[in-house]
Amino acid sequence: MLPSPPENPFEPTRPRDAAAVVLARGEPDRREVFWVRRARGPAFAGFHAFPGGSVDRSDDDLAIVGLAADEARLFCAAVREVFEETGVLLARLQPGRDLAAARRDLLEGRQGFAGILRSLGAGLDASLLSPAGRWLTPPFAPKRFDARFYFAELPHGQQASVVPGELERGEWIAPSEALKRWDRGEALLHPPALHVLRTLARNAPDWRKRLCRAPHVTGFIARRIELQRGVHLLPLLTPTLPPARHTTCYLVGDGEMVVVDPGSPYPGEQAQLLELASGLVAEGRRIVAIVLTHHHPDHVLGVGVLKAALGVPVWAHRHTADHVEGVDRLLDDGEVIPLEGARPMRLVALHTPGHAPGHLCLFEPESRALLCGDMLSGASTIVIDPPEGDMESYLAALDRLESLGVRTIFPAHGETLPDGPDQIAEAISHRRWREDRVLAALERGPAPLAALTRQAYDELPEIALPFAERSALASLIWLERRGRVLMEGEHFRLP
Repeated sequence: MLPSPPENPFEPTRPRDAAAVVLARGEPDRREVFWVRRARGPAFAGFHAFPGGSVDRSDDDLAIVGLAADEARLFCAAVREVFEETGVLLARLQPGRDLAAARRDLLEGRQGFAGILRSLGAGLDASLLSPAGRWLTPPFAPKRFDARFYFAELPHGQQASVVPGELERGEWIAPSEALKRWDRGEALLHPPALHVLRTLARNAPDWRKRLCRAPHVTGFIARRIELQRGVHLLPLLTPTLPPARHTTCYLVGDGEMVVVDPGSPYPGEQAQLLELASGLVAEGRRIVAIVLTHHHPDHVLGVGVLKAALGVPVWAHRHTADHVEGVDRLLDDGEVIPLEGARPMRLVALHTPGHAPGHLCLFEPESRALLCGDMLSGASTIVIDPPEGDMESYLAALDRLESLGVRTIFPAHGETLPDGPDQIAEAISHRRWREDRVLAALERGPAPLAALTRQAYDELPEIALPFAERSALASLIWLERRGRVLMEGEHFRLP
């Protein structure tokens, strides 16, 4: 019998209109583009991208000759965002104008963009930007954008610079060099930026048209997401714990590949995964195995279907094999999975119990990428659920991961996490802080688990408390082992 679809159908977030600009300088054979790295914040934190952002209400205020109202607001947003983020004004402008002061006025809210243009005597000109594609964020993303891309040459006499805040830094770079950094895992790229850089690096005669015709795109949505070379990801709808609705399946390798955690039981989701895998195989890749990070249902419910379709073995830790049928090879701690290809990769299996006894992470030493399964999440805090969940083991595993100098963390739930050491340190700090909250609650006197959870997790909504209760119990068990908490019947107390 086929699995039933989710009881509550997934409703994608409505996308916001947005615009971005590929700002370039130099002749085609020596062209450079200005890219930025986004700071940790509301969207695309830690990714390299091109200047841009959401359409603002004020973008409706300006008419542009030759453009309909809908086009004009997108064009205006593109020009405004580039000015805010780089200080470059893509407009007809008389020389000698103080753009730096005008930019400060805009950023500090002393004047709106329309007022800035009037004060500078500047005029928007549709010919200064050319279309460079349209991209719609996939439905699974919590924040979605319907983004129009534009291409523009740096105006003579102007300079691009970044003001720290939403952006960490910006720089001029040759597209080929940018792609080398992506190859090495030093720069994360969403599909639009990757397509732009590949197109400009090839420098074909029809490069402008190619910018608007990306491969593997349907309805402006990218069907392949390769944030760093050799790491394809596909979030699949699964019966997982809220607030997550998806479990990300990874296809790793640049020739030989492994599929990590095909967890969806739903035929439509399984078909998407098989389509992606088949497409990569048709282009010369070879899938050698399915690898499981652990045995929880949202990570393994699609294993049987994919194994039968691809005819490949399943690899997992021995504790995972105790719960999942059809495991063909047991992976031990420290075991290396070599993947041959144009860019050879080595995945090191790390036994990281705590969330589950057989939990594995996969570490790629060269790029320092970590496929972390459920050790960390880009959507919420990981639940540690006794008896198989153990807080002492979980914290020890986090300490081990912190020592690796991880660059990018690819979790099973939520967004990709750049700045790995900071993310791991934050997770450890959060657990220590939560433990202190539990102890502070016990200072008021003995209490049962439910009451302690309500006090120690008082910022959480009611619906989240049953899950928090499991992690609170894990913390209490770890505190009891250290003699800092005593359990008497249904109550916990300080010694």
